[in-house]
Amino acid sequence: MSEFTAASDARTTTAGAREWAGLAVLGLASLLVSVDVFVLLLALPSLSRDLDAGATEQLWIMDIYGFLLVGFMLTAGTLGDRIGRRTLLLLGGAGFAAASVVAAFSTSPEMLIAARALLGIAGATLAPSTLGLISTMFRDARQRSVAIGLWMIGFMGGAAAGPVVGGFMLEHFWWGSVFLLGVPAMVLLLVLGPILLPEERDRAAGRVDLTSVALSLAAILPAVFGLKEFASHGWATTSALAVVVGVAFGWVFVRRQRRLDDPLVDLTLFRNRAFTTVVISMMLVTVIGSLMFFTAQFLQLVAGLTPLQAGFAMLPAALAAIVSFGGAPLLAQRVRPVFAISGGMVVAAAGCFLYTHADADGGLVAIIAGLAGMNLGCGPLVTLGTGIVVGSVPSAKAGSAAAMSETSAEFGYAIGLAVVGSLGALVYRTQLAIAPDVPGELADGARESLAGAANSAAQLGPGGAALLDSAREAFTSSVHVVGWVAAAIAFLVAVVDAVYLRHLPPIVSGTDEEAASGRQFSRTPPARSMVRRTNAASGPMISPTRVR
Repeated sequence: MSEFTAASDARTTTAGAREWAGLAVLGLASLLVSVDVFVLLLALPSLSRDLDAGATEQLWIMDIYGFLLVGFMLTAGTLGDRIGRRTLLLLGGAGFAAASVVAAFSTSPEMLIAARALLGIAGATLAPSTLGLISTMFRDARQRSVAIGLWMIGFMGGAAAGPVVGGFMLEHFWWGSVFLLGVPAMVLLLVLGPILLPEERDRAAGRVDLTSVALSLAAILPAVFGLKEFASHGWATTSALAVVVGVAFGWVFVRRQRRLDDPLVDLTLFRNRAFTTVVISMMLVTVIGSLMFFTAQFLQLVAGLTPLQAGFAMLPAALAAIVSFGGAPLLAQRVRPVFAISGGMVVAAAGCFLYTHADADGGLVAIIAGLAGMNLGCGPLVTLGTGIVVGSVPSAKAGSAAAMSETSAEFGYAIGLAVVGSLGALVYRTQLAIAPDVPGELADGARESLAGAANSAAQLGPGGAALLDSAREAFTSSVHVVGWVAAAIAFLVAVVDAVYLRHLPPIVSGTDEEAASGRQFSRTPPARSMVRRTNAASGPMISPTRVR
């Protein structure tokens, strides 16, 4: 084929105004859904009071969304590849809007829990479908990396605005108003989606294997439940049994996928070195993300900030993430992605290390700067890694690949809360000093958590100051240990990615089809372009020219 024809093909597959407008709709939806998720943390006290929700009901109101989100994500990703990702996205958007209205006007804890469950199922369709659509809309590798970065900026913008918007809404309206924030975006998606978003499905795919769906839920839901219980209450028979049951069903699920001609999850993707490296790396990054749990407590219970002030204190970290998400694709056009990814993880490790310099009297700057550094450093892995994942498979299977990546990230966060959170709790309990004259009930409450210590100190009156000071010092010690662990994990990810992603060249303009046929003009000499073909035995292998 002539050079002129190749250039002409590239022009016809370059995204235009319609695709960028479609991305804006997807980004707005992700922004407002992100706001909707984060404001619940502020609304929980008032809705619990109005609905008379007990401690167990409050826990389910918070957790049921995450359980079903991660539980149904693999199924949603594969289902979108079969019935069409735009179709699934619109169905999920309609379900999310309807469930949001039900949640806003709930009259009992049980009604709100059911609404949150529906929100989780609907939310499971959004990320895989969106990333799959981005892969379809932006065939050019350079444009696709920028589009993914912009989409993630939308999500991060929602995370930044969530506490501020939530604080404003709760000061002026009833608690249910926070659930209505995402409804206008979903309505806009339903109106403009059929006009701006393309439809694509895997026409060669067979029917969804319902047995595999059931096995995936039986594996994921107990495992996540057990890890969350472990994070909250430590190891117990219930949490250990749930994890064992989840692992057992996971083993059965994997064996079934290997035997099926048309599996729910294509395990041959893990033969791809870059795909496997990115999925594991992103899971470990979300383990580091459990530092957010300690950050929120430190800002409010150690530094003494109000929830709204704590939200503003986290804004530098959100802005750092926005800069990182937007800048990583541009940087990767000039240097190999491995330099951006591994270099970023070194920056993230430095940010985590700053947590070890916080102290109970003046640690605010270290915590704010540490969180900002962590977010700044993790951005290239999240943005470029997502591009590697969706670019490593044929476009028709991009939803399934994105679902695997998102599911691993959700597991990483659950593992982080369970393991890192438990380590922090252990350090807190061993470092806490309680005077002998503190009543047993109040002493037990103080040993449970920093929040429990604050409640016990308040009941003790002026004599509780010593207990609260000791609790703050103990919690700060736990933050130091967790900071060291997170820094070590971040540095490990930097080293592993430097070894296993070093073959990926910089991102250059070119379509997936051109990469597969070897027609893409690249800075990398042809002899080193390392384009790999798809074969039936090993499945689709990554081509650096597809994902650069």
